[in-house]
Amino acid sequence: MKKLWKYIIVLIAIIIILIVLLNNKNTIMKSFYITKYSEYVEKYSKEYNVDKYLIYATIKAESNFNEKAESKKGAKGLMQLMDSTGQEIAKGLNMTIDNDDLFVPEININLGTKYISKMLQKYNNIELALAAYNAGSGNVDSWINSGKIKEDGSNVENIPFKETNNYVRKILKDYRIYKELYEQEG
Repeated sequence: MKKLWKYIIVLIAIIIILIVLLNNKNTIMKSFYITKYSEYVEKYSKEYNVDKYLIYATIKAESNFNEKAESKKGAKGLMQLMDSTGQEIAKGLNMTIDNDDLFVPEININLGTKYISKMLQKYNNIELALAAYNAGSGNVDSWINSGKIKEDGSNVENIPFKETNNYVRKILKDYRIYKELYEQEG
């Protein structure tokens, strides 16, 4: 009988916890939409004038906050930078890096945020900047020049690479969610 009461008490406690969590949707959502590495995201998003929630959404999509992530194509770290892109951005910032430095969170976020900033400046459009971040600006330029997508990004649903098309949609969705969850906090 004592065991039964222990089980009942544990069950009631679990039910109470679930009710509290379900009544606070933001608590649950924030466990999926984390803001890990905020000191670096805050620093470099301010420095390069990029919305920090766009950086969080990019990190979530690229590596799900796994600093050791490496793609089959060789993209590295939190923001999944290719060695050549990392080296190019680092050179523009007067930094010298080894390719393995792309696994260092601060370096990766610095370079990835700068790269997104460059793409935002080039295209003046979040959708096209994200497409370029994923598929390369050469591909985006080609799609614009051939008329597959418009220069203003109003028809990004026509991005010819399915992976890039899905990538842009995912980051925009996550970006919106990050803003809804955290924007009122500052």
